[in-house]
Amino acid sequence: MTIRVLVVEDDPVAAEAHRTYVERVAGFEVAGVVHSGAAALRACERGGVDVVLLDLYLPDTHGLRVCRALRAAGNDVDVIAVTSARDLAVVRAAVSVGVVQYLLKPFTFASLRDRLDRYARFREQAGRPGEAAGQAEVDGMLATLRTPARRSLPKGMSGETLQAITGALAASPEGEGLSAAAAADLTGVSRVTARRYLEYLAENGLARRRPHYGQVGRPEVRFHPPERRSAR
Repeated sequence: MTIRVLVVEDDPVAAEAHRTYVERVAGFEVAGVVHSGAAALRACERGGVDVVLLDLYLPDTHGLRVCRALRAAGNDVDVIAVTSARDLAVVRAAVSVGVVQYLLKPFTFASLRDRLDRYARFREQAGRPGEAAGQAEVDGMLATLRTPARRSLPKGMSGETLQAITGALAASPEGEGLSAAAAADLTGVSRVTARRYLEYLAENGLARRRPHYGQVGRPEVRFHPPERRSAR
């Protein structure tokens, strides 16, 4: 099922960039683009919105007030904050009003794509009927919203390169996977470096290894996203 995104951004240039980014992610479509908090509330009230890509600094109000107004109206639409606000008090407040992702500006397409991909996996898992089997299943669902902590990376690995490799993996064609050579071409790193990062993702449950059999020679190892959703 396609996930419908409302882009809320007062800067027209940034709004267009965010719209373009969302449209490039499989399984997502833009439900609308608005430039104020009041317009965002009206759009959500009309329906047809699954998640709001919300700037916090709007000309008529603060984005967190928009979140509170949505909840007060009984609207449970999800919110991904996209903002330059680094104040920890704002981050805490965002969590308290139900923001599911918090992305700092400026960000790259790969960064947003990764968040949307994780959000889609969370939505798919949490939307199943019935009950969770236990704590481990609940923890696993919530973990899909989080990215690997940079401080946990092995020596010599960078968060920026990991993010680029993760983005390339998420964008790999359904069923085909991503080879180390293809990842190197897409991200500008060496094949050895790309392989190291892909192996790291696989070892941490963030990718799956599968052999790919060509016409001749030994099979090539390709990496696939975990529990990849199908775009319809």
